[in-house]
Amino acid sequence: MGKENSKVESSLILPFAPIEDEPMSPLTVEKTKVTSTDTSPPIPSLVSEEKTKEIDLQPTGETGSAEERNLTRHHPGHFRDDPVGFMMQMGAFYQGTGWRSYKNYIGTRILYEGYTEEVKERVLNSERVLYMIAYLAEKQANLLAQTIPNATPKMISGRKKLLEKELQAVANGMVDKLVADLNSLKFIRLFGFFVNNILVRMYHQGVHISEREFLELRRIAIHAAQNSQSLIILPCHKSHIDYLVISYMFFRLGLALPHIAAGDNLDLPIVGRILKRGGAFYIRRSWGEDQLYGSVVKEYVEGLLERGHNVECFIEGTRSRTGKLLPPKLGVLKIILECILSGRAKDCWIVPMSIQYDKVIETETYVNELLGNPKERESLWGIVTNTRLLQLKWGRIDVRFAKPYSLQGFINEQIERRKSFDPNNEQQKITLLRALGYQVLSDINSVSVVMPTALVGTVVLTLRGRGVGRNELIRRIEWLRAAILAKGGRVAEFGDMTTGEIVDRAITVLKDLIKERKELLEPVFYAEKRFELSFYRNQVMHLFVSEAIISAAMYTKIKQGGAKSTQRLHISTLLDEVAFLSQLLKVEFVYQPGEIEMNLENTLKGLIKDRVMTLEDEYVLLSDNERAIGRENYDFYCFLIWPFIETYWLAAISLFSMTPTNPPQPTTTIVNKTATKKPVPIIWFNEQDFHNKCQLFGKTLYYQGDLSYFEAVNKETLKNAFIRLEEVGLIMVKRSRNTKVMPTIALSPDYVPTRNSEGAIEPKGKLWDLVERIGKFRREGKNRRDNATVSSRVLGLAEIVGTPTTADVVVMTNLMSRPVKAGKPEAKL
Repeated sequence: MGKENSKVESSLILPFAPIEDEPMSPLTVEKTKVTSTDTSPPIPSLVSEEKTKEIDLQPTGETGSAEERNLTRHHPGHFRDDPVGFMMQMGAFYQGTGWRSYKNYIGTRILYEGYTEEVKERVLNSERVLYMIAYLAEKQANLLAQTIPNATPKMISGRKKLLEKELQAVANGMVDKLVADLNSLKFIRLFGFFVNNILVRMYHQGVHISEREFLELRRIAIHAAQNSQSLIILPCHKSHIDYLVISYMFFRLGLALPHIAAGDNLDLPIVGRILKRGGAFYIRRSWGEDQLYGSVVKEYVEGLLERGHNVECFIEGTRSRTGKLLPPKLGVLKIILECILSGRAKDCWIVPMSIQYDKVIETETYVNELLGNPKERESLWGIVTNTRLLQLKWGRIDVRFAKPYSLQGFINEQIERRKSFDPNNEQQKITLLRALGYQVLSDINSVSVVMPTALVGTVVLTLRGRGVGRNELIRRIEWLRAAILAKGGRVAEFGDMTTGEIVDRAITVLKDLIKERKELLEPVFYAEKRFELSFYRNQVMHLFVSEAIISAAMYTKIKQGGAKSTQRLHISTLLDEVAFLSQLLKVEFVYQPGEIEMNLENTLKGLIKDRVMTLEDEYVLLSDNERAIGRENYDFYCFLIWPFIETYWLAAISLFSMTPTNPPQPTTTIVNKTATKKPVPIIWFNEQDFHNKCQLFGKTLYYQGDLSYFEAVNKETLKNAFIRLEEVGLIMVKRSRNTKVMPTIALSPDYVPTRNSEGAIEPKGKLWDLVERIGKFRREGKNRRDNATVSSRVLGLAEIVGTPTTADVVVMTNLMSRPVKAGKPEAKL
């Protein structure tokens, strides 16, 4: 690696210049080494022979390894297939035979008569909730006294007592809706049979776990139970089935069922009550300024931790519609962290968890939502009672646990690394919380298993042709599998099955997404539903994001063609391009820990070792071997990341639609050595309406050939793009604590484009520079070589997008001006 310009230049596109001290950026933090605070002696006989037999972890036989276990093997799912076996299975659950008795589970006691009422009473009589009721009653009584002339102290006191009674009733209602109803062991056995039957019928190839990981989890669970400490289960979230899988596994493996934090949108008739009796507790997505509700939720969760009950919450907050991990949602995790920092609970154990499916039931629904169609009402009940779905064979489920670690140990490690920490400093707590959130995401990625369907979907979507023959598909899947293992990733084990057999099985599961043409010289497979198939490709993305970013950066030269010497990039220029792309896409991906220069160097070493690229005199270029094989491996990396780059380009170009009809030309007036800019009008749009119009804009560009990927218009990635553009100051967003008030969005005055004498938007200025910078990395298309044609056509469409509708909030007010010192450059946003 050359030393010239080894540090990233900050003068390129200013909004995406690397930030020197941004501790929570996944690009710049050092790797957190979590040291366990578990000082208890090792437990030599965690699983006796008798217990092992009771747990009944059977090897998967011909479809697995000795280390992997199928929890539902030999469980009949259909009465008509095995009437005797089915009835015996049902009887075993009813009578509580063997592990189904669930009487000797590991963890704090639950499932006894009166459990729920005890918890409710503790919450309602807690110091925190009683104080909040008294505080709010007094506050409202005093406000009432100010509005009533000659109000006597007795009147105010009487009013306060009445308000306290009313608030107590409100708190009772909140607690009734909140607290999980874990009273009945009989119900849990029945629920276990019900879930077992559903999983066996839908995922006919079983629910697979790692025995080694389970034994480690069991060891930690025993230690936690001895010390009245909680397991904090933090899984990824891809499907409503996740709820069933996790609870079934804990029941099946003899661990105390977790209390599951779920959004109140799932508190539906029938299914809501069932899930609540299985451990779910429902919380609002946000509670704004409702101080009483916040106190009730915090008291409930902290009480669970204080008594050592297991708690489960999905780190992403919602189901991932795109297949990859979402940025962490930290609401419940914040309560847990503050409980440990306050000392109310001494410690708890973080258990990151990955759940991977051969096929996710809801992917078709996800595509509709990502295309902007109205979201369907949440209905787990609709899934588990749909007889058509239950008859289909969806493959297998693979569940993996990362090594559990002490939250107190994590906190101590972070404090030691930062040298100082004030638990009363809100900003430092947020920094610590974000570090924990991204650590969990990284842990989930590290143990996630790549399923055969993800392998097949990835290969089909990363080839240049319209389709692929079976032999070529098998060859590329073998290459991809080897590449994943070389990166330290995991691939689902299928024992002695050949790659061809695995491919055939995966294509059978994906038969509605991948079609086969048999009338040709050899069978050819092609993507029938590319958008939906991208869900499976994105499950591989985290393993190759560094290679993909470098490949996209190299594309700025390689796409120009010509001699080999012209398709190379100096290492310092490559670093600048990689830094820009990494900062642009930082909301999308969890990067490897460490400095960007070191990550670039390590990734390049891997690409050189794999003979994809080579380094000559501080210039990076494609290797002769890669050119000889038609750039197939290099193209693979580009195809992985191009759809995301397309979406961010679309988000940036759509901002031109916010250009005022008659923006004033920028002028500056000097008064007393102070430069004052001429005001620029700000147009505020309804945020949701603007996002919808951007999707329509993207669909138009796709069908006209200006976008290569239809999935670039998906609203989740667009939303992330707008979040990033807001973070760097290109757009401004007004939000209200009142959830009924819709957010509004506007273009920052510094990025407002100009218009020419005919009133057309001009392709120049800061915003256009950013659009062109992102556009350098996009896949070439037939309509994108003539930039003048592109700018006039695309910006003309942007004008249509910007036409206000009745849903827009258009405010031509507060013409902003910002004084800056004369002779000084304008400050970065």
